[in-house]
Amino acid sequence: MNRRQALSAVSALLGGSIIGANFFLSGCKPAEKKAATAFSPDDINLLDDVGETIIPSTADSPGAKSAKIGEFMRTIVNDCYTENQQKAFTEGIGQLRQSCQAKYGKDFTSLSPDQKKEFVTALDKEAKALTSSDDYKKKKLAYDSIQANWVRSEEANNDFGAAHLKDEYPPHYFSMIKQLTIWGYFTSEAGMTKALRYIESPGKFDGAYPYKKGDKAWAIGGFFG
Repeated sequence: MNRRQALSAVSALLGGSIIGANFFLSGCKPAEKKAATAFSPDDINLLDDVGETIIPSTADSPGAKSAKIGEFMRTIVNDCYTENQQKAFTEGIGQLRQSCQAKYGKDFTSLSPDQKKEFVTALDKEAKALTSSDDYKKKKLAYDSIQANWVRSEEANNDFGAAHLKDEYPPHYFSMIKQLTIWGYFTSEAGMTKALRYIESPGKFDGAYPYKKGDKAWAIGGFFG
């Protein structure tokens, strides 16, 4: 399975498109990107902890932290996010810290497991509420219109790859963190060989392979991020 197939499978898990996926698949960086965004060790630790709360370790499989999910997020944000998306993500880290301090009086990494789960669940609801709001939809529609005009302009100049490289209006920062956690984990060796069932490819297709209720899902392919 190649990177496009792997990302398609992850996109199906998420139920929508993945921010940064087009640039990842094209193998190039956004033209308007600024210099690499600095992520401090504390930022990476925070993202590891948030990722681990989204996909925690269990008795038979490691969690997102084992896949070095914070480092994965840093790589994708720096290499595959546009400047606009980078800004939303990095500002979101600050917003996450502020919201956590306001609610609990301490930083996320110091919360109890139950508090972490409670806080992340609240952020997920906040993210869904934002993208469902009329204000967000209006801003996204206007932004998408600008991007569509840019694509038409580029295609008029015979640049027919522009449609694959247009900027996507960023969702709530937690949606990006969640996307990157699922993307990074389920394309990592730990996620594919421990959380999912995995058979080395190439191999034959067996449509009658035995399955019993409770078996792990199959890995989405032989691509380790």
